[in-house]
Amino acid sequence: MKQHCIDKKTGISYTSQGDYYLPDLILPAEKENRPVGVWGQRHLRYLKQHRRIPCTNLITNGKLNSYLADIDEQSENMFFRLVEQMAERESITEQLKADNQTEWIARMNNIRSRAAEIVNAGLIYN
Repeated sequence: MKQHCIDKKTGISYTSQGDYYLPDLILPAEKENRPVGVWGQRHLRYLKQHRRIPCTNLITNGKLNSYLADIDEQSENMFFRLVEQMAERESITEQLKADNQTEWIARMNNIRSRAAEIVNAGLIYN
């Protein structure tokens, strides 16, 4: 029995695995290799658990890394913008930080938590 054969019509090569011929498939290489941060990793976990078909399509098209890097960048920008806007709206200033650090930390942690929930609902788990 042959180990390798090529279909003349399609040009696809096959390898023998026991009684079956399986196609020799190679995934396309990623065009760019950008780092994926925390937000992108959270979105990847969500895709793997709840959106398997779009995740598989991104993998087979070779676009998963760039997609996750884009989501990470958008999420990071949205998070910092929200924190800045909420702090300004609630009058949390450097003066408060100098006068009462404990209150400033508590209020900023509250704002960061709310901003993270907004980003999660809007970009990561959607």
